[in-house]
Amino acid sequence: MGDGAYGVLTALGVLGTGLVAGVFCAFSTFVMRGLAALPAARGVAAMQAINVAAVRPPFMAVFLGTTVLSAVLTVVTLVRWPDEGAVASVVGGVLFLCGSFGLTVVANIPRNERLARLDAGGEEAAAYWPAYVRGWTRWNHVRAVASAGAALAYLLALTG
Repeated sequence: MGDGAYGVLTALGVLGTGLVAGVFCAFSTFVMRGLAALPAARGVAAMQAINVAAVRPPFMAVFLGTTVLSAVLTVVTLVRWPDEGAVASVVGGVLFLCGSFGLTVVANIPRNERLARLDAGGEEAAAYWPAYVRGWTRWNHVRAVASAGAALAYLLALTG
């Protein structure tokens, strides 16, 4: 499985999913805790700024590039079904596409969009902030685990 273009794509899958897992892990383990410890207006303003910075090319290239790569690897694996590593590769693709990208779209982005519409110093933002932190972080834990699981699955596909 580790030979040729397919092996290179799988190695890139390990790298991409691992990088995304690291970002999500950082948010789950200390960034959100730090923001939650701030007064609501400061936490909201900081998260609004983070959400703007996150959709810039450096992170988006890694995140969306890994999403496209996972989709390609999954399709190629399903079509080729190599003797070794096929199941692990499909598992990696499903974990990343559903558990990372999919959850980002259905769980985290809607929360970010709602937060972006609020005045950081307003009463509505202060009331929403605790629920935002809980819900966003809960789904981010799942994204972190799914991304790390995808990295492990792609690694197993390379060595299987």
